[in-house]
Amino acid sequence: MSSSLSNQIASLLLEMLEDEGTTEIRRNDLAQTFGCVPSQINYVISSRFTPERGYIVESRRGGGGYVKITRVSLDFPTAIMHAVNSVGLSIDSLTCRACILNLLSRGVLSEEEAKLILSAVDDSALRPVPPEYRDAARASILKQMLLAAAPEKSKIDNKN
Repeated sequence: MSSSLSNQIASLLLEMLEDEGTTEIRRNDLAQTFGCVPSQINYVISSRFTPERGYIVESRRGGGGYVKITRVSLDFPTAIMHAVNSVGLSIDSLTCRACILNLLSRGVLSEEEAKLILSAVDDSALRPVPPEYRDAARASILKQMLLAAAPEKSKIDNKN
């Protein structure tokens, strides 16, 4: 799929999300608008509207199918906990970066905090860790740094 088409689809979806923070589309209708197949719409949604980037996607197949995209709007502690819970036991470098940049763009992390966390979870910082364990180490470091950034840390369950 061309990057230009992906960007056009993503831009339209972002415009639709601007007012209310949620939009519902029919894959077939959107595919017709762009002259592409519905699977291309799925590709854009699954690659750009992820939980790590602050979106919840609900989908239903059949009858042309619909997709509901909601921009998650959370207060600071809830946004941090949502990010921590979405990480799981391991996280690859690209997904980790997307998560941090999303928190930065939403004002949850400051630019300095984001730079510090990105530095700590970078592959160069994890070089001493065997490659098969890096994603697990990265997840653990990311969770701990996000929890440390959260206000009133003592009230947050730190057992993740």
